[in-house]
Formats: sequence, structure tokens, C-alpha cells
Amino acid sequence: MTAKKLNHVERRLTDDERARHSEIRAAAINDFPPKQVARAHFPPGIPTTVRAAREAQGLTWHALAKLAGIDDQSTIRDIEQGKDARLSDLQRVAGALGLQLELVEQVATA
Repeated sequence: MTAKKLNHVERRLTDDERARHSEIRAAAINDFPPKQVARAHFPPGIPTTVRAAREAQGLTWHALAKLAGIDDQSTIRDIEQGKDARLSDLQRVAGALGLQLELVEQVATA
């Protein structure tokens, strides 16, 4: 027995149907609220600065990698997660975001 292929029919919803669907969605969300997902932890400093600058410019990892001339978007992810990255990649990402890397004297803490 072969399965019948269903044809997709596209039509505009009436105002009544739209209101009914809205009520159904609201009831479903009330009955089954979305799970609150904790955002991934990003370490402070360079990773957070890079992520904030990327998001402020509306760039995805892929778009930033392309803009910085980096072949693999996972390099951007690794930088934002504080993983080891090549200095040259970090410099290219910073330049693409309009940021500059600099060395500063470390303050001793007691």
C-alpha cells in the first residue's frame, strides 16, 4: 500500500480563524509554558567584548568569520567561549569589528 501525497493548499485566514488560532496558541502556551533556557556562560574580557560587538553589529558567527577573512566560523565561537585561539585570528576578528587589541600593565591584587 502506497501513501497518498497530500497537496498543500495555501489561502489567507479569515479574521475569525486568525483570532481562534491566537486563542489556541495562548491556551497552549499557558498549559505548556516554554522552558526557560539559561544562556551559555561567556567568560569576561575579550570573549564578552567580541560577542557584544558582534551582536551590536547584527553579525552571525559566519558573517563575522567571512568579514574577518577566516575560513571557519567555529573560530569565532571559540573566541567568544574563551577557548584557545591564534593571535592572528583574534587580531583579524578585532579589526573586522572595529576593535583594537592592546597590552596593558597588569594590576597586582593583594
